[in-house]
Amino acid sequence: MWQVHGSIATLVGGVRALLLQAAHPAPLSGVAEHSRYESDPLGRLAGTTRWLTVTTFASTEIIEKEAARVNAMHERVKGQFEDKKNQVKNYQAKDPRFLLWVHCAFTDSFLKAHLALGYPIDKGADAYVREWSKSAIPLGLKMAPQSVEELEATLDDFRKNDLRHSDRTGEVVKFILNPPFNGAGKYFYKLIANAAIATLDPRELTLLGLTKKSKIWLKISRVGLDIFLAILGSEPPAMAAAKARINRLG
Repeated sequence: MWQVHGSIATLVGGVRALLLQAAHPAPLSGVAEHSRYESDPLGRLAGTTRWLTVTTFASTEIIEKEAARVNAMHERVKGQFEDKKNQVKNYQAKDPRFLLWVHCAFTDSFLKAHLALGYPIDKGADAYVREWSKSAIPLGLKMAPQSVEELEATLDDFRKNDLRHSDRTGEVVKFILNPPFNGAGKYFYKLIANAAIATLDPRELTLLGLTKKSKIWLKISRVGLDIFLAILGSEPPAMAAAKARINRLG
């Protein structure tokens, strides 16, 4: 998990995860009705990054506090959505089914972006899926996939029974791909967004109303990410802090 989440590839994986989550009408309604994605896209991205960083590198005590904060927030996120059969149903963010979808969307996206960009996972993809499943337990999700095979089976189940293109899908996807960034940030974001789209399954592209992107975007993004990494440094500060904490405990 450290190897994947400590990688610069999470920039691509994060955009992919946001796109993939938009294929489910319940979380999509939650984002549209309860998040600040339009007025404060960087704030929403920072919140997602905070959860990823804390559950990957922080101590057990801090993870528990962060989970409590997220659970309290999820209590307020509720409403209605139209399911795949166009039936109106209630949703709540803490529902295990919806938690499972969001978790799988993140897991699949970070894993596939990391591998598609050519970065290694020394212990293998199954180890990553198994380790990252622990992050969902404090949120109440105790049946997250434990292997790539289980992850793919779960995603197929969602494609068959839950995912659909709704009236809001195009609106949210358009905003994800064109946030109000300026200057060089806008062009860099476009680069990683195209790379994210290049890793999506054709069925997911159809659900999201997107056209296929060439794999060449992955090669171009890898060059840009490696340059960015050279500027930032090879090890994220959260990982360095975690190593220092472990050394003190040792």
